[in-house]
Amino acid sequence: MEFVVYILYSSKNNIHYTGYTSHLIDRFKSHNKLSTKGFTKRYRPWKVIYVEFFNDKKNALKLERFLKSGQGRKYIKSLPKFD
Repeated sequence: MEFVVYILYSSKNNIHYTGYTSHLIDRFKSHNKLSTKGFTKRYRPWKVIYVEFFNDKKNALKLERFLKSGQGRKYIKSLPKFD
C-alpha cells in the first residue's frame, strides 16, 4: 500500500490544508465535493499544490507532522500557488 502526504490550497481564502491518506483521489473528492462538514468544506474550492508518496505509513506521518510544525508551515508558504 502507498501512502500520500498532500497540501491543498484555497486561493479564494488564501489558506492551506495538510493531510495524509492512502487514497488521494477519493480524499481530494471528499475535500472538494463530498464532505458535508468540517474544516475543508468551509474553504472550498481546493487545489493540490504538493504531493509526496511513501511506501510506509510511519514516514508519511512523520512528514505530515513536520509540515504542520512552524518550520513546515514556513516551507509551505514558500511553495508556488499557480493561481
